Amino acid sequence: MTATTGGGLSGDAFREAMAEVCGPVTVVTAMEDGRPHGTTVSAFTSLSLDPPLVTVALDRRSDLLAMVTRTGSLAVNVLGAHQEAVARRFARKGDDKFDGIAWEPHHGLPLLPGTVVWLGCTVLPFMDGGDHVIVVARVDRVRTMPGRPLLYHRRQFGTHVTLRGDMVTSTPAP
Repeated sequence: MTATTGGGLSGDAFREAMAEVCGPVTVVTAMEDGRPHGTTVSAFTSLSLDPPLVTVALDRRSDLLAMVTRTGSLAVNVLGAHQEAVARRFARKGDDKFDGIAWEPHHGLPLLPGTVVWLGCTVLPFMDGGDHVIVVARVDRVRTMPGRPLLYHRRQFGTHVTLRGDMVTSTPAP
């Protein structure tokens, strides 16, 4: 069965097109009553420098969205290239994602050691995003560590490799 979007475009065609877009692999986390929760999120981006804002898209049915709605805060853990197993763990369903996973509370939010970036955020208004909810969040705290980010492209994990200057070619403007 082929899913279609409102404009008649098949969901499969859109999914294939988006597989060509490389993106950072993040685990969005929250904490409530001392209990951490998190999920792998592919729809994450910076939005504004002043004030510092990011967006994440969370599935409407997710437990994490319900927790973020109640607590008003979240953290974005940008995974390092060595953390594919963590990405897969948090992408599955269930309440036991943190079982056997190292983490530490950082300003009241879960931080996954080994991440290249951790952002502690206050949640701002939500926006409709179809089957997801777009969460706009103000970045209040930042922690960066050296390392390469884990990226997702064509349904595979990888990382960024810098091109040498002599490998880059330019296309003349028309």
